[in-house]
Amino acid sequence: MSTKRLLGVFAHPDDEGFISGALLHYRASGIETGLVFATRGEVGEISDPLLKTRDDLDEIREEEMRMAASLLGVNNLWFLGYRDSGVQGAPDNQHARAFIHARPAEVVGKLVQIIRQFRPQVIVTFDETGADGHPDHLAIYRYTTSAFHAAADSALYPDLGPAHSAAKLYYTGMTRQQILTMTEWLQEQEPGGPFKNADPQTLGLTDEQINVVLDVERWQDDKILAASQHRTQVNPSNPVAQMLPEFQRKLRATEYYQLATSRVGDDTMGENDLFTHVEGLK
Repeated sequence: MSTKRLLGVFAHPDDEGFISGALLHYRASGIETGLVFATRGEVGEISDPLLKTRDDLDEIREEEMRMAASLLGVNNLWFLGYRDSGVQGAPDNQHARAFIHARPAEVVGKLVQIIRQFRPQVIVTFDETGADGHPDHLAIYRYTTSAFHAAADSALYPDLGPAHSAAKLYYTGMTRQQILTMTEWLQEQEPGGPFKNADPQTLGLTDEQINVVLDVERWQDDKILAASQHRTQVNPSNPVAQMLPEFQRKLRATEYYQLATSRVGDDTMGENDLFTHVEGLK
């Protein structure tokens, strides 16, 4: 029986929200799914004041991620063990274990081992802008791109298992228009808040970059439930959470993907399927 597999590679627990609709959609079709996280999000914004002084937030966020993964039908979960670097310019950028200071060959090697073990046909990570410019998002974009190619080369990392050539590498993120709309609204509500250091003119996927527009409207409630498991990150008073429900629903209803590399040909215009031209493993 042929088996198809989808692997998402991200920086922090809750980043999977960018592809949670795809995870639900393809899992319902019998496709096996997996997620890799470079860090456990140790320095993410904590919504619960009682948790701010906890020194085990990494364990808490990992457990949150495992609960979310269960609701998304993801049975394969990996953590690379690096430390959250924090947002651009934060003191956490200087921490010795911060992901942005990791040895590139080491990170790529860890990803290569996972790819060769899981053998996905489709891999998804952040787009080249890191969705919001977060340094860890940019780092995982670079390392995943390298690992996609390295995993297929038997001369590289020969001790990490037989080479595996994934069929496609996709980048994901919000569209540039969504970023512009969100940034404008957030700055009106909280000047200097989220995206304060971001240039919305350079973030997000442009219309020309988008190859797959995935309609995940039917998975709205499931996406919300999975996202709610990241309770340390859910803050009702956060400006993002206070955006018009209609806009939030529209954001969740559609996911966007850019075909970065394909070994099976270009996507078919309008088909909107990450597995176009992909055969299952025998």
